[in-house]
Amino acid sequence: MRVGEGGDAAGVAFGQQVTSDDRTGEPSSGGPDPVGISVAQMLEESGAQFEWRVLAGRKGLDRRVRNARIQKSGLALVGHFHGLESWRVQILGATEISFLESLDDEARVRACRGFAGLRPCAVILSRGVDPLAELTAACDETDTPLLGTVRKSSSTINALHAFLDEKLAPRTRIHGVHIGIFGVGVLLLGRSGIGKSECALDLVMRGHRLVADDVVDCWYRPPGIVMAQAAALLEHHIEIRGLGILNVKDLFGVTSVCEQMPIDLVVLLSDMSDAAGSLDYDRLGLEERHYHLLGVDVPEVTIPVRPGRDMATILEIAARNELLKKAGHHGAQAFRERLEQALLGRPTPTQSPFSPATLRNGLPPRPPAAPSEAPGPLKASRREP
Repeated sequence: MRVGEGGDAAGVAFGQQVTSDDRTGEPSSGGPDPVGISVAQMLEESGAQFEWRVLAGRKGLDRRVRNARIQKSGLALVGHFHGLESWRVQILGATEISFLESLDDEARVRACRGFAGLRPCAVILSRGVDPLAELTAACDETDTPLLGTVRKSSSTINALHAFLDEKLAPRTRIHGVHIGIFGVGVLLLGRSGIGKSECALDLVMRGHRLVADDVVDCWYRPPGIVMAQAAALLEHHIEIRGLGILNVKDLFGVTSVCEQMPIDLVVLLSDMSDAAGSLDYDRLGLEERHYHLLGVDVPEVTIPVRPGRDMATILEIAARNELLKKAGHHGAQAFRERLEQALLGRPTPTQSPFSPATLRNGLPPRPPAAPSEAPGPLKASRREP
């Protein structure tokens, strides 16, 4: 955690992170409810995707979903309730319904009451199957939401996993600016007034895309990705001292903004005067620093700011350099290796496999061809009669 000077309209100090993990119930600030989301919220926010129908148990729509994994618990219908968790959504497909239909009336009532008596947060019927009267009655008795969808069980499970993964993910809120540069998500951090928003505006005018200004909402997405987006009230807006609040989308068009983007690089902007203080700037580019965010180590660089410095160009170069590193080429390390080879008297490669000419052609340079013997003089030949 970093806490610096200044703050923003939402009261979040520079670099401050207040993380919540809804799967463990830890307290949160600026994120989702620590005990999950209600079934009613799930229906409202994913209704267009699943075309939900509430078949029974409307009084239980305030129950909380606290786990993103869906249970297909057909064994519970035969009385085996081990492992069934009430805070996970249960799903029943055509196979389970056909099993219930094969039972006699007494056994069917007993199976439905036993299943609904566990009070799961919600039960889904897939493939648009009609609910049995016994199942509907049991869900109404226990206020268990019984939902219907026309999608197949496998499709429903995969789509609902993705939806709940995002809604129940660990979250944090940071004071900073997030912008996409050449497809690299760059998070700008620094004290209030150091020029983060001005840098973002200059980059937008160069064709890059603004994600969030001032307040950046972050959440974890498996495997090891931190996503970021703007706070709902601040989306597409940027604040520039002297001009006020500007709508970037209205000024530069839809291509100048992006709804959400991963955080691939963290750039800490600091005053040049701090160079003689506690901050240690990397002069060679060999030191690998990381910013710990929601359990993920994101690459970090510290860039000093001073009047007259073209920060937009420097940030573009930082994004290009990060792209090269992800491609497997580290320019500073390659230079150090060449320097060591030169000091030890070893031959150095004449051309890097990542030189502009090589990257332009898309192929590594070919080794020089072996010298061949020069052809001798042609000798006149004469046919024998």
